[in-house]
Amino acid sequence: MATIPLDDRDGFIWMDGKMVPWRDAKVHFVTHALHYASGVFEGIRAYGGNIFKLREHNQRLLDGSKVMDMKVPYTLEEINKACEEVIKVNKIGDGYLRPLIWRGSEALGVTAQANKIHVAIAAWEWPSYFSPELLSKGIAIKTSRWRRPSPDNAPVHAKACGLYMICTLSKHEAENAGYNDALMLDYRGRVAELTGANFFMIKNGELHTPTPDCFLDGITRRTVMDLARKHGIKVIERAIMPEELKGGDEFFVTGTAAEVTPVGKIDDMVFKVGPITNMLREEYGKLVRQAPLKQTA
Repeated sequence: MATIPLDDRDGFIWMDGKMVPWRDAKVHFVTHALHYASGVFEGIRAYGGNIFKLREHNQRLLDGSKVMDMKVPYTLEEINKACEEVIKVNKIGDGYLRPLIWRGSEALGVTAQANKIHVAIAAWEWPSYFSPELLSKGIAIKTSRWRRPSPDNAPVHAKACGLYMICTLSKHEAENAGYNDALMLDYRGRVAELTGANFFMIKNGELHTPTPDCFLDGITRRTVMDLARKHGIKVIERAIMPEELKGGDEFFVTGTAAEVTPVGKIDDMVFKVGPITNMLREEYGKLVRQAPLKQTA
């Protein structure tokens, strides 16, 4: 995500209501989240110093905290304000924000009733996730052997830290095989998403995307679906089986980090980056760089 080590840089991180120098923003070894993954997070982008869909992201953060049985000591408005302060104090133009809520170090065991709930927000400059050259030809993705769990096996609609363990394993395996990312199926063998992005297929001028019943219904996902509808493109949410992919015309993925990223290869299948993908990518770029609407009292 960054060109220099993230733990050794200038700047400030908002931690539990205070701005802490970047290098001093640390937690204890017995922090519950480190051992038991009891945390939720968000990924948010800023463009020209303006944070895109801040309220939607932080509402999802708080909703996920409820799913994880964590009572957050800050309101939505307080967390929104803290994000804006972090952008300002670090003088971020085009950047990435990472709010995190986690259980602290008061006790270490499966139960964590007595552990304090912490909130922190970091931000750093980050112009693009993939290089322009890679975006022009599309990324290569490889189907993972790990699958998204069912809703009765994990808190699949929370952006929970523990759910990303299989994403790291999948992405490492894909990268070691020469691919850029991994395509994850769900527990039923249906196409689900990438390790950190939602998946789209264009076929006969229509936009097809998996129903998000066991993974996140991404904020960027919904934004791009709205853009497609505004341009007269039919959007279909449905179960997509892996064998259908060979019949697709175009593919792309969406996410806060990925934005709208074309896909040029899936396993051994090669595809061209097409006009609908390029149009939606261009329209999304225009949208995120629009001046924010003024809030009225």
